[in-house]
Amino acid sequence: MIMHHSGGRRGTWLFLILLLLLSAPLYSQSQPGTGSVSSNLNSYYRFPFSLSAEYESLSPFGTYGATFNAYQISGLLRWPIPPLPVVQPTFKAGMMQFDSRDLSEPAKWSHSNWFAALGISFSHRFAKTFEVGAEVLGGFAESYFPSLLPEVGTVGYGNLYLEGGGRISLDPSFNFSVDVHPSIKYLKSFGPLSDFDGLLLGVGFSIHYRFGQDPDAPQTIIRALRFSDAGIPPAFAAMQSYYVKHPLGEVTITNTEKDVVTDLEVSFHQAGYMDSPTHAASIPELRGGESVKVPLLASFNSEVFTTEGVTPLTGEIIAAYKVRGRAAEQRQSVSYDLHDKTAVTWDDDRKVAAFITPSDSALRNYASFIRQSCKEATIPSFNDSIQYGMQLFAALGEIGCLYQADPALPFTKAQGDPLVVDSISLPRDTLKRITGDCDDLTVVYCSLLEAAGVQSAFITVPGHIYAAFNTKVPAGRYQLVHPDRRMTIAVEGELWVPVEITMVGQADFLSAWRKGMEEWSLYDERPEKRSFYVTQKSQEIYRPVGLKETDLGLQYGDREAIQREFKRDLGKLADLMVQDLVSVTRERGRKEDFNRLGIRYAQLHRLEPAEQSFRRALQIDPSYLSPQINLGNLLYLREQYSEALARFERTLALLRRSGKGATSIAAKVLLNMSRASYLLDRYDSAASLYAQAAELDPEEAQRFAFLAGSGAGDARAAEQINPRTDILFVEEE
Repeated sequence: MIMHHSGGRRGTWLFLILLLLLSAPLYSQSQPGTGSVSSNLNSYYRFPFSLSAEYESLSPFGTYGATFNAYQISGLLRWPIPPLPVVQPTFKAGMMQFDSRDLSEPAKWSHSNWFAALGISFSHRFAKTFEVGAEVLGGFAESYFPSLLPEVGTVGYGNLYLEGGGRISLDPSFNFSVDVHPSIKYLKSFGPLSDFDGLLLGVGFSIHYRFGQDPDAPQTIIRALRFSDAGIPPAFAAMQSYYVKHPLGEVTITNTEKDVVTDLEVSFHQAGYMDSPTHAASIPELRGGESVKVPLLASFNSEVFTTEGVTPLTGEIIAAYKVRGRAAEQRQSVSYDLHDKTAVTWDDDRKVAAFITPSDSALRNYASFIRQSCKEATIPSFNDSIQYGMQLFAALGEIGCLYQADPALPFTKAQGDPLVVDSISLPRDTLKRITGDCDDLTVVYCSLLEAAGVQSAFITVPGHIYAAFNTKVPAGRYQLVHPDRRMTIAVEGELWVPVEITMVGQADFLSAWRKGMEEWSLYDERPEKRSFYVTQKSQEIYRPVGLKETDLGLQYGDREAIQREFKRDLGKLADLMVQDLVSVTRERGRKEDFNRLGIRYAQLHRLEPAEQSFRRALQIDPSYLSPQINLGNLLYLREQYSEALARFERTLALLRRSGKGATSIAAKVLLNMSRASYLLDRYDSAASLYAQAAELDPEEAQRFAFLAGSGAGDARAAEQINPRTDILFVEEE
């Protein structure tokens, strides 16, 4: 009797399989966030190999010669590939049993298939306790019919065995897993009996035992690293920016395992004073037993500036890494002291730059007040840096700012011992207190110089520190700064003026200048004893401390008193600038000396004695062209541009008649004529005159290249040039 399997039974199995397969993505979607970590779970929960026992109920897709109860019992071995644990080579072996339900011949067609197969399984962990997967296997099966031919005995045939299926796993623990396993199998007999060839649907249930240790178990927490020599010396809030690129401290990290540690990332974190951990080092590989010394960096936030005195802190060194394919993290606490924003040690004199704060709005306002107070007394054609240095010195003296040595820790002691913690007041605090030692006053003076756009520096000699500023005058033209070459310091081709700032309020500016040079020159034979630090360069390493904008209520002093003191100092310097020329001119009485004296007077904006000197030169020689040109320059400085232009035209005609129309002197006259025309809004004429000058002396003309253009746009550019300073004097023909 031939019996058929019911289509309803197969439909039930198909529905169950589809339901199980579809449940996996639905489950993963129902757990927000799991997808972001699932790729790590495969590696994290990787096991070396697993063994399982499985029972499957089988149902053929076709019909046999009788009805059967079919099932399969098997064992499974899987071993994940370490670099890619989702791929798992698989070995499967077991028995397929077919029990005939034919009542007429119950034992004839009953038989078993013993099989072995190799293949690949794929398993993906969506969550700690849930996996889905698939597998493909191929192998050999041997069928045994004990009653098919009674006269012969047991008959067996070889078969091709193929299997493909899905797998849904529930993992109640790391070592145990329960699977639902829908599959499709294919048998193909190599013998004459082909009645059982074809596809079978299987739904199985299995229990797996996975070897290895649970990574979440306390005894399996990875501690591959040892921290040693972890130390942070006292830290200083004023060095906040320095620690971003330079070590705060260091730690030695050793791999205590035999396995290689990879992807080691080291960082440092200080709760409350950092927004996030600061990365210190990336180490691709650290072999077993190997050690590495790691410098610790620190990106502190502005909270470090709110501390006062010494604050004990405990930070954390954080090491994240991988070992044996598993991610791990270790932390090590380290204690140290944080000093407030006024503290410093003198192991590097450049640290002073961190206390120079030109961006402080209170200082910028004060610097503006000083400039405005002395605006009417300035000499437009004289060096601006020197004049502001004088104004600032006078202003600090006016508010009563005085030098006062630190009784507890004088600079001489602090500088001699780099382990001693010294204190430098911020400029805003010194200006409120109006007293300070040499480092406090140097910081104030440099800060106010920088706030006004004057480049500053600080000089250290044994036991002392004081300030300097850049005149921007080329080193070869020292006469534009001071008649004595020894009164300036040449640095990178430019002249700097030293100022002994501790003399503020007790002496005039020239005395402080002279004292600063004496202290510098004292070590001419031992230059290694003195150091010159440009503030801006030092602040590339030690950036200024952060300050909160606030109205400090600083006292500014009396405007008239500041201007009066400034005019006195400026007059003294002006007298020095001309005194040698006056003596030489009186002694020799040459026309060239009078012309040169007139130029010096004009540069100091002493226009009356300048005119007298030029006219005295013409009395000696009426044909002397240099003072005639320079008299036109005086008209220019008096802003009488039309009269100046007329005189320039006459002198240019004289130059051409005398055969000097193609000389550099003629080029200067043409440039002066172009400047005067420009300021009279005669742009086309200015451009034409400039072109003629450029042909005669291209190098000189280059400084006034804006004259080559025309129109209001160029006029706006020219507004940055003071019309009373950009005029060319002629010293010698």
